Amino acid sequence: MSAVPTTTQLAQSLAPELVALRRRLHAQPEIGLDLPKTQQAVLDALADLDLEVTLGQALSSVTAVLRGRGGEPGALRPVVLLRGDMDALPVQEALDLDYASTVPGTMHACGHDLHVAGLVGAARILHELRDELEGDVVLMFQPGEEGPGGAEIMIREGLLDVAGRRVEAAYAVHVFSAAHPLGTWFGRPGPQMAAAESVRVRIVGEGGHGSQPQMAKDPVPVACEVVLALQTAVTRQVDVFDPVVVTVGRFAAGTKENIIPDEAVFEATVRTLSTANRAAVRARVDELVTHLAAGHGLRGETEWVEGYPVTVNDAGEFAFAQGVVTDLFGGDRWADMPNPEMGSEDFSFVSELVPGAYLNLSACAAANPDSAPDNHSARAHFDDSVVPDAAALLAELALRRTRAGATART
Repeated sequence: MSAVPTTTQLAQSLAPELVALRRRLHAQPEIGLDLPKTQQAVLDALADLDLEVTLGQALSSVTAVLRGRGGEPGALRPVVLLRGDMDALPVQEALDLDYASTVPGTMHACGHDLHVAGLVGAARILHELRDELEGDVVLMFQPGEEGPGGAEIMIREGLLDVAGRRVEAAYAVHVFSAAHPLGTWFGRPGPQMAAAESVRVRIVGEGGHGSQPQMAKDPVPVACEVVLALQTAVTRQVDVFDPVVVTVGRFAAGTKENIIPDEAVFEATVRTLSTANRAAVRARVDELVTHLAAGHGLRGETEWVEGYPVTVNDAGEFAFAQGVVTDLFGGDRWADMPNPEMGSEDFSFVSELVPGAYLNLSACAAANPDSAPDNHSARAHFDDSVVPDAAALLAELALRRTRAGATART
């Protein structure tokens, strides 16, 4: 009897078709929740597999259930979720590649094309090894990670119960184009990425002639004062070991240099790593806007748009996933991530409800990772040689986690 191939062996045998899929996706990027070409590419790649496929109603997601055939007949089978996000960014690609984006102003600048190819690879590996798979796997191909939150919509549409039983563990891999040498895995237990929300601040005064500011109520200097006060509040009222970032990215006021406008508006992103700080910072921003404006005889208003929660790696699932990485690829390919990242991720909606692990993988194509363009750059360059590794890891996580879950119930 021939030996059962390993996940890494199968991944390497699939490498040419997975890289071809990644490059096809890179050339035809789509943004947001409606990704018809990407959805069709995924369906084409999965067409010959024995899967239970569900398409999203409010978005172009693909959810596929792969049933394992291993383990004891009649046993209560664990369910594991593997996620790959599919959407691109509104970025004009500045790379000269054979497979560069053909869509003006749109680019896979965050590597989600690699994520899709990796998850397709995991599906094909697990399908080949389904006699060894002692549970069921939910494959989550998700639009809208870059906003407006496709994971939350998929959960509302039944993602976590689509296998007929609740998902018990969830895993995701994200590639990076900088900071670590090619092929390095990295992550941390606990908070890994920040919660994100945005606030729109409106300072309302009374316009007038620029030569007679005493006859008006100028909102511009008051809005500027609020911006500076927010930066001071972060550095003087927040514990540095539970960090907060408030960045004003847009400021708008007026139509001409000698006209005092009626209002000034700015928009900021707010990043936090704890529930307590998330609530406290929001209250503090509202307070500063209201009272600083009132102190100048103007009115201040805030309008909040909630973003993603904190992405938290369950300690047990993270330790398990890190162990699988070092077992498959060696300890020299692992790097501890000492601090959380203040970026945000909508995998957080999954990890709020299901224990899981979110791991990073360097796909840096540059000789010097420290100076390489990072994710979201028009020059972010991802080396697709890591796609088989991502596929092998996701498949191995599912195989081992379902086996461990089945054993725990025996």
